[in-house]
Amino acid sequence: MIAMQRMMNPGKILLMVMLMLPMMASAQHDDFGTILSVGAEKKIDKKFSVGAEVEMRTRDDVKKIDRWSGGLEASYKLMKGIKVSAGYTFLYDNMEKTSYYDEDDKLVTRGIVSAGDLKRKAEYWGIRHRFQVSLSGSYKIRNLELSLRERWQYTYRPEKTVDHRFIYFDDEEEEIIPGGMSDGLPHTYSSKAKNVLRSRLQAEYKIPNFPATPFANVELFNAWALEKVRYTAGADWKITKKHIVSLFYRYQHVNSDDDDEPNRHIIGLSYQWKF
Repeated sequence: MIAMQRMMNPGKILLMVMLMLPMMASAQHDDFGTILSVGAEKKIDKKFSVGAEVEMRTRDDVKKIDRWSGGLEASYKLMKGIKVSAGYTFLYDNMEKTSYYDEDDKLVTRGIVSAGDLKRKAEYWGIRHRFQVSLSGSYKIRNLELSLRERWQYTYRPEKTVDHRFIYFDDEEEEIIPGGMSDGLPHTYSSKAKNVLRSRLQAEYKIPNFPATPFANVELFNAWALEKVRYTAGADWKITKKHIVSLFYRYQHVNSDDDDEPNRHIIGLSYQWKF
């Protein structure tokens, strides 16, 4: 019976989940990227704190910078285990917009191209403004802490005019462009606003007399339908009382067909200074 209890130790189960996540996702042929971030948090009093963070993300097997971002957040502890927070993030994105031929396109019906062939592509840097409000609750069972965070997120993308788009076929001449692509005319992408509800369930286990705290979580992104799921496992390493380094692995599965973002494996590293 004692041996059985040791086997079911929550910390060991959490570590097993951390090890299994990469193996569960390894069969997929998806993109790979990284997340690097640096942040600081100032505790004003026992209930109120403020923080700031800058972040860089990569994609396309770490060959391209995906985005830069910087954000501010304030949080307030309502009572034991319950916290509210609000924040703003400025996003500078390396955008990639693509369109593909479908079965009703003229060139497809005439047999010049196939449905699914690349039609147009534009790459440019653009900005987004993001506002968020969160409510978090946590519950401790000995060394295991379970938490649930519900976050409303509003993102606004201003109108953007791109100098040119690459086109791959000449619609007027109905033939493939020599060399595969040529410069198209300038194109304006309309402004866009989006509301998303993010729900994250997390478990973390504090190992006695050990500086690292392993954690695992799953986060759902809903915008009238489930658009994205993130599975994350990692550990927070407390170097000193004020300095914390986090390392994690994440698998991101995208459900929305309207989003150009692919499924992605991510390795993340962050540093936080608390004062």
